Amino acid sequence: MKFMNTVFRGSSGQIHPAASRTANSFQAGFSLLEMMISMFILIILLSVAVPTYQRSVRHAKEVVLKENLWQMRRAIDQYSADKGKLPQSVEDLVESKYLREVPVDPITEKAEWDPVMGDDPNSTDNEQGMVDVKSLSEETDGDGKSYREY
Repeated sequence: MKFMNTVFRGSSGQIHPAASRTANSFQAGFSLLEMMISMFILIILLSVAVPTYQRSVRHAKEVVLKENLWQMRRAIDQYSADKGKLPQSVEDLVESKYLREVPVDPITEKAEWDPVMGDDPNSTDNEQGMVDVKSLSEETDGDGKSYREY
C-alpha cells in the first residue's frame, strides 16, 4: 500500500521535517496472519501434490519393470528358437547379442534378476535352461500383487 505524501518545502527549499517523518512511518510488508495463511495454503497444496507424484513415479517403475521382463522373455524365446537350446543366464543373452545389456530392475535399482530354470524342451539329454526371469523385489504394487509375480 503506497501513500502519496505532499512534500513541504520551506522558503529555503529544504524538506520540512514533518514530511520525512510521515513518509518513513508507513513501511510495506506482510503481517504474521498473511504469512500464516500463505503457509497453510502451501501445506495443503503439497499434501495433495506429493502423494500424486509418488504414485506416478511408482506407476512408471512398474511399467518399466513389465517392459524389461517382456523384452527378456522375448529374447529367451528368440535365443531358444535360434540356438536350439535355452540360455543358462541373462548374461548369455547379452553375450549372444539378444540384449544390449542386462536391464536394470527399476524397483531394486540393480541389474540383477531371478532366473527361473526348467527343463529344456529342445534338449535330447534332458538339460536345464532359463525358461523365465523374475524380479528380485519383495515389494508389492498398488494392487497388492508382488513384483515377483510379474
